[in-house]
This record gives sequence, structure tokens and C-alpha cells, in this order.
Amino acid sequence: MENLIDIKDVTHAYKTASGPLPVLDGLNVAVPEGTFAAVVGPSGCGKSTLTRLVAGLMKPDEGEVWLHGERIKGPRKTVGMAFQNPVLLEWRTILQNVILPLEIVAPSMHGKDREARAMELIEMVGLSGFEHKRPSELSGGMRQRASLCRSLVHKPEVLIMDEPFGALDAFTREDLWQTMRDLRAAEPFTCVLITHDLRESVFLGDQVIVLSGRPARTQYVMPINLPEDRTLDILYTPEVADMLHILRDQIKIAQGREPEVH
Repeated sequence: MENLIDIKDVTHAYKTASGPLPVLDGLNVAVPEGTFAAVVGPSGCGKSTLTRLVAGLMKPDEGEVWLHGERIKGPRKTVGMAFQNPVLLEWRTILQNVILPLEIVAPSMHGKDREARAMELIEMVGLSGFEHKRPSELSGGMRQRASLCRSLVHKPEVLIMDEPFGALDAFTREDLWQTMRDLRAAEPFTCVLITHDLRESVFLGDQVIVLSGRPARTQYVMPINLPEDRTLDILYTPEVADMLHILRDQIKIAQGREPEVH
């Protein structure tokens, strides 16, 4: 399977008043086309920096980032992004918010075609009937569903998600995990998810990439060999429990702590 994303020997440091702050050190990550990669690691290890590099919002000090066989040298219109804060525009309806990327990347697209595409996704995530509401009229989970629609409406090459469900309550978060699985079944796309939730990483991912402590390297990669049509019940199986134990131990090693004895 061809890699859609290739991060090759990437090193990066931020400039600070007290000198360079190394964040990434020879990082290597490969994400095959059409797959879902979940990235976990200690807080502050450089996970969000990784997403900015893939989106072309910043350049590495050393190494290369490739997308679809092309070296990334600047911002990419073909990358969709979803964050913990949905950042919806309050003066626009949900439908108008979802359409926004099409106005930017496909200005010649007919208005009715834009609306039809947006409504297709709105219906898919269960927001039918709310398309003419303002963001303030929706719950946090509903706003995040709208944000997912907006990030996918222009059919990006890759979707980058940086802790998109972190601020939601447990039940809403799990409901959105299932929504993500349904979206991928309906419209396959390549995704990189940054998360602190190991259950989320296993349920959504085709692979889980564990980064080391800062400056980050790829410490461990776990393939997730679970059924494509998985439901939340799978999280309570011995197989998933074993995966979570291994990932938790890898995080502890990344933090410089001793893993548990099982």
C-alpha cells in the first residue's frame, strides 16, 4: 500500500528567549493512503508540531515531509483540519459554516452544488434539521459534528485531527468515535489523529504511533488488527485490553518511568 504521508528524519526546534527548544529529533512516520493513524505520546512531546508540518504550516529544520509523493513546501489546500475547539463562525449558520472551505478552494463551484455537498455530510453526522441554526444554538457535540463536516466537505487528501473530542463528556466523545467510523465507511479518507485517549486511538486507528518524550522520535508503532465494522463493544474485549496495556507501558517508558508488571 502506497504511503500518502511520509515524514523522513525530521528534526525541529522552536526559538525561545533562552535558546532553541528541541521538539522533534529524527522523527519518521509513514501513513498509507486510506488509513487512520492515531498518534499518542507524553504531553509536550511534539504531537501538534507534527500536524503543522503535515499541513505545510511550518517547515522542519532538517528532514522532509512528503504528501502523495510531493515534498511539502508550504500550506496545502488539500488538507482538512479539526481541532478541540470547533472554531465555527457565529454569524454564519451551520450550513454556511460547512460550506466555507468550498468557497475558498472551489470558488467556481455552483452554489447549489456546494449546498448539496454540505447537506450530504450534515445528514451523515445526524445534524439534519439543524443546518440553519447558529453555532450557539447547538451543544458541544453537535458543534464538533459540524466541524467534522466542514473539514471534510472539500474532500481533502488527508484529515488532521488535533484532540478534536478532548473537551467533550465521555458519552458524547464515544458517540463521535462511532460517527467517525461511519464517515470513513461512507467516504474513505486518510487521517492523522492526535489524542491522549488510548481507547480512542485503538477504536479509531489502523495503527497507533507512540512518540517518545521531547525531543520526539517514533518509539513504537502498533498495528490495530480489528474488524473494520467495529462497534464500541469491542473496547471491552481481552484483545483490546492487551493492546491498551502495551500502549500504556510504552507511554510510561516515553516518560522515563517503569512499565507495570502484568
